[in-house]
Amino acid sequence: MPLDQVSNEQIEKYDPDAPEKGPDEAEMSFLDHLEVLRWHLIRSLLGITLCTILAFVNGGWVFRNIIFAPARTDFWTYRQLCYLGELLHSPVLCIDKLNFILQSRTLSGQFFMHITASIVVGLVAAFPYVFWEIWRFIKPGLHLNERKVARGTTFYVSSLFMIGTLFGYYLVAPLSINFLSSYQIDPSIQNEFDIISYVSTLITLVLACSLMFQLPVLVFFLARVGLITPAVMRKYRRHAVIVILVLAGIITPPDVFSQILIAIPLMVLYEMSIGIARRVEKKYLQEIEMDKEVVRE
Repeated sequence: MPLDQVSNEQIEKYDPDAPEKGPDEAEMSFLDHLEVLRWHLIRSLLGITLCTILAFVNGGWVFRNIIFAPARTDFWTYRQLCYLGELLHSPVLCIDKLNFILQSRTLSGQFFMHITASIVVGLVAAFPYVFWEIWRFIKPGLHLNERKVARGTTFYVSSLFMIGTLFGYYLVAPLSINFLSSYQIDPSIQNEFDIISYVSTLITLVLACSLMFQLPVLVFFLARVGLITPAVMRKYRRHAVIVILVLAGIITPPDVFSQILIAIPLMVLYEMSIGIARRVEKKYLQEIEMDKEVVRE
């Protein structure tokens, strides 16, 4: 049957994008949706609060084994660099001294950092649950095809977030801290860093990597709705490199070393995102052809 002779009812009957709604979902008002969102947000905040309280109560362990660990030479990254230096017969890779000490120069410095670090640890620990709650609110509003395409979103987003967090914590942060602490204009200058400066730098580097690793997921959804195509991403690759360098310079401390450490994985993620956009575009075109075949029948 020609497409121009197909009724709207027939198209809707075979429309794979028809929303999958329950008997009561269609009757929900705007205020009902706000009420549902409110409870998702409340549960998310409760999850963050619980993780924050646990981090605060165990503040000594958190600061000793997580926050201050990159400031000691026995940190995992430094030990691996020493091991690599032994294999390559290059002792310069071994970091046996970090040339700085930490101080608290304000009366409320340690208490403020205790609270700040606990909140950040709580956010990181509760992120998978928080995103799951948000996704539970968004998912019912998606069409059937969109639900199928977005299957596993919580797993992929949470996994990329944790990978980015580990990358920032075990690679970017310790190497940046070592570089900044060992940089000296004159040997007479001693590096005595305030605890606020140290913790803020560590948090910024780690969270920046956590968020930047969401690029493939962002490109996936933008490609799915047609806002980005692989051809456009390849065309503006040079522009993307400049944007990545500027972005890395904004979210990192003012040194080229940290900027490069974040810019390189971002460029790799950008190239991976081009491949993801290509697969999304190919699958989308296949779905359009299949829909046309169904309508013709």
